[in-house]
Amino acid sequence: MPRTIDYGNLMHRAMRSLIQEVLTDIADNGLPGAHHFFITFDTTHPEAELADWLKERYPDEMTVVIQHWFDNLEVTDHGFAVTLNFGDAPERMTVPFDAIQTFVDPSVEFGLRFETQGGADEDDEDDEDMLDGEDDPTPPEPPSPLRDRTKKDDGKKGDKRPGQDAEVVSLDKFRK
Repeated sequence: MPRTIDYGNLMHRAMRSLIQEVLTDIADNGLPGAHHFFITFDTTHPEAELADWLKERYPDEMTVVIQHWFDNLEVTDHGFAVTLNFGDAPERMTVPFDAIQTFVDPSVEFGLRFETQGGADEDDEDDEDMLDGEDDPTPPEPPSPLRDRTKKDDGKKGDKRPGQDAEVVSLDKFRK
């Protein structure tokens, strides 16, 4: 099979690097203004570490909020660890960047979603395989940004539909 560029995996790595940079800044300087994060991650990921009672309560995925009360945020090249408050019970957890499914900052309507690319033994792939794209001949779907779903409906019907956020522009418009 000819060598191909696996843009989907390259994009995922770039997006995870963005999350790493944002969280590193928050660990060093705290949350600015109204920024806060909803982070959904795969609790079954082999490197995810959380209390047994949290794994039982959230057997597949969990969404955590980093906003008012969080402590000891530590960021590495592979993920982050943070202590969060669950009903006055502080719990430490470690979340690998590879386990993150969504990252949303609703204060600025920013979000990232990591599409599942399927296939067993994804963790066994090395970086060279991801660049070659030899394991899967079909290109993965590109990651899609999330819209802020926490805002209330303003009562207008039909003014926003899925897929309406993008506009297709003809290049002829810019030719002289």
